[in-house]
Amino acid sequence: MDAQPQHLTPSTPDGARDKEWFSQLFAEYNRQIARYIYRRTTHQDVEDLVADTFATAWRKRAEIPAGFELQWLYRTANFLLANHNRKQRPLLLESFPEIASDQDPAAVTVEDEALRKAFYALSERDRRILLLAAWEGLNAAEIAEVEGISAGAAAVALSRARARFATASANVDV
Repeated sequence: MDAQPQHLTPSTPDGARDKEWFSQLFAEYNRQIARYIYRRTTHQDVEDLVADTFATAWRKRAEIPAGFELQWLYRTANFLLANHNRKQRPLLLESFPEIASDQDPAAVTVEDEALRKAFYALSERDRRILLLAAWEGLNAAEIAEVEGISAGAAAVALSRARARFATASANVDV
């Protein structure tokens, strides 16, 4: 995993977040945000969603808490992905699956059928929490920032998601 600085240093003496600060933010986190989005949407949309994430960061740079830049970017990317998914082009009725699916493309790469079944037996929130921990390498405090909850609630959510996954894995029939 890429090294994460504790915080980005504003490049002006008065602490303003200028173009140099933004360039450093982009250089530090562009790949991580691109990978995060890549695993959650169609590949042709990644570039636009990454650009939208960083454009939002530029517009709201004064609101990004120091030391939590990456978490803020993950959360913003998550909101943009949700909006993007709601705006998808309508498909012909013949192309709709028999059963609706909210599968995360990142999880599709799981090869083991039993693990995949156990993973999809979890709630969407549990899957998201587990992916933030496993795929993105975030700890409970960082997950809390992404999810907009307290660190304690994130630690509990992560622990419970892991326990539910273990139970689901033990009970899967293949």
